[in-house]
Amino acid sequence: MSPSQSPAESARPGSGRTSDPHGWPFGTVLVANRGEIALRIVRTVQSLGLEAAVIFHPVDAGAPAVRQADRTIEIGGATPVAAYLDADAILDAARRCGAGAIHPGYGFLSENAGFARACGDAGVSFVGPSPEAIELMGDKVRARAFVQRHGFPVAPSAIEDDDPASFARRAREIGFPLLIKPAAGGGGKGMRIVREAGQLEPELDRARSEGRRYFGDGRLYVERYVETPRHIEVQVLGDVHGRLVHLFERECSVQRRFQKIVEETPSPALTPQRRHEICETAAAIARCAGYSNAGTVEFICGAAGEFYFLEMNTRLQVEHPVTEQLLDIDLVAEQLRIAAGRPLSFAQADLRPHGHAIEFRVYAEDPAAGYLPTTGPVLRLREPCGEGVRVDSGIVAGQQVTAAFDPMLAKLVVSGADRAEALQRADAALRDYVLLGLRTNLGFLRRLLHHPAFVAGDVHTGFLDAHPEVVRINRDVRQKQHGE
Repeated sequence: MSPSQSPAESARPGSGRTSDPHGWPFGTVLVANRGEIALRIVRTVQSLGLEAAVIFHPVDAGAPAVRQADRTIEIGGATPVAAYLDADAILDAARRCGAGAIHPGYGFLSENAGFARACGDAGVSFVGPSPEAIELMGDKVRARAFVQRHGFPVAPSAIEDDDPASFARRAREIGFPLLIKPAAGGGGKGMRIVREAGQLEPELDRARSEGRRYFGDGRLYVERYVETPRHIEVQVLGDVHGRLVHLFERECSVQRRFQKIVEETPSPALTPQRRHEICETAAAIARCAGYSNAGTVEFICGAAGEFYFLEMNTRLQVEHPVTEQLLDIDLVAEQLRIAAGRPLSFAQADLRPHGHAIEFRVYAEDPAAGYLPTTGPVLRLREPCGEGVRVDSGIVAGQQVTAAFDPMLAKLVVSGADRAEALQRADAALRDYVLLGLRTNLGFLRRLLHHPAFVAGDVHTGFLDAHPEVVRINRDVRQKQHGE
């Protein structure tokens, strides 16, 4: 440790680059995140010959990303989550380690326009879209209005901001079922399905309260709920020189509480023509917004093939590895090149997908208990490996899993020449995955994988509600699995 470093700051031997021999405008990238995404970004940063710095709260002191980073800066807060949301502390950490760029990962400050703008004001590159794009497309209400104004398909909806006094009446006029959403939210927080008029106003009050609690913003909108819909999203990537491409679609229909569990590409439901239409629509929306860096345009697709704009996530997605496997592209590396002002190195015609990839989110939770988050020590960890198997993990043996953060521990990504081979490899990988010390959803994922409807690709966003047998497990079997 050098005299200029505080006790809360450390560097690995040989770190501390102030310039980069490969022509990067920054030599150090600060990763403003934690867990599996922080480690995943660190590895790409280092593979590009750049220095990787990581912030960490003391509860994450032994995490893999902290161990792997060239430089680490401890930050504090009233709670662990608050530490990773402290924009001033993160910018101070960037200054202390000489970082010329900040990668926010996903969650936390990744879609905070104020933070992106503060990075620019501090002379630090924000590895993501412009603050203006975040303000436009990251706000669900503004994004929907923008998309509709440009002639793209959106579901019938009512927006509270238009006239708060008539909001409930306008919502009823759309017809039921309705889906309530917070304008500033994500991750399923505050979302509700309303099927009867008598439920509407109480559910609006509950959704508004959740929006204020999670996002500091109680604004709502409602839209017609499409029954048994598929959730299709399209990865887009644009540079600051005006070139933008799509990187094909991902299907994210298997969800619990509006939060994704399994993602795959290509979608088993789309015809080549429908795939082309959805992907080109996503790219056109992003171009209209003048979008740069990585983002995802999401759609709801009905049984008849109709599709509607849902939202745009102005950041890297949790499920980005399946796109990387499909195209042999490192999306984080592309993000960094774009943040450095470089043009995209490929055109749309250069992108040729191959095979099939599926991602399974490994959660510390008990599906049979309503997906209740679980805690405890990681007593033993053995992650699967082999051809077509990738694990993005944020834990190590001996680590304590707490309730301080989201319960996702890792992502298992499998790929194969086709969907059948990917499913076969997924089965072997889940069978070989050992994570002892706390309850996880690994057994649930294996049951899901073997369900005939899932094998057939016949899924929708209400799949788990329609098939409770995937969630339920005989208590004797459960006790045997967990050694109770």
